[in-house]
Amino acid sequence: MAFNDWDEVRTAYQVARLGTVSGAAQILGVHHATVIRHIDSLEGKLGAKLFQRHARGYTPTEAGQDLLAVAQSTDDQLAQLANRISGRGEEMTGELIITSIAVLAELLSPALAAFREAHPELTIKFLTDERLFRLEYGEAHVAIRAGNPPDQPDNVVQKFYNQHFGLYASKDYVAKRGRPESLEDVGEHVFIGSADEVPRAPFFAWLKENVPARNIGYQVNQVTAMRPALLAGLGIGFSTSWFEDGCDETVEVFPSRPEWNSQLWLVTHVDLHRTAKVQTFLAFLKDWAKSWPEG
Repeated sequence: MAFNDWDEVRTAYQVARLGTVSGAAQILGVHHATVIRHIDSLEGKLGAKLFQRHARGYTPTEAGQDLLAVAQSTDDQLAQLANRISGRGEEMTGELIITSIAVLAELLSPALAAFREAHPELTIKFLTDERLFRLEYGEAHVAIRAGNPPDQPDNVVQKFYNQHFGLYASKDYVAKRGRPESLEDVGEHVFIGSADEVPRAPFFAWLKENVPARNIGYQVNQVTAMRPALLAGLGIGFSTSWFEDGCDETVEVFPSRPEWNSQLWLVTHVDLHRTAKVQTFLAFLKDWAKSWPEG
């Protein structure tokens, strides 16, 4: 197949997605006869039926499903490329897409609010997910990532903020069960650990190595689920020092240690790194973070 077949592939994709010729024609802005002609032409070139025709519309065959998967991926990548291209230049307009781990939302939101107030012409999208958004496809302008330095090619990586984690318990837990005197002898105390076989967070990895499995009585697969469990009295768990300082619901059981800390990184793609809105946001966020507690 040649590049000039893309119009026909895109037509087939819309037919598969919507299930009707008329729906695809409306989306594509063409006559329904053009849609039928594209489908017939594509089936002829491929030597396979892409759709089962019936009274209610078109249903993809197995071959059609294969084509749909490829077309979906291509369509997504083209949309993401367009997003990257539109992010170039000196304009402080359009979207600014920022991705981060969810646990940082409370720390970052005041900064994002202040930046949005300073630049009301921007629409800010704040995306939190366990997966890594692909900056090379324009899924985000700025990524805030934790752990080891990101090593994806064509990314600009800057050291940002060192999150300090300590071990905390609810006041109710401490009132009922007290607290361990040392981490070398935790007695019968219950800890909140990771459900992952190989925890990525440094504090979870430390806990798995240093606290007996019998003492880890509750496990979570995301850091955001840990604090609700801690507050419910399910055990002693990790939380950020910036969140717990001054909190009247929790008690610090053990202060932060260097091996529990989580380094944050600012990551941008080289194609967008020098654009006005990315540079302005990075400078703003780094300056704002100077007021954050160190531990």
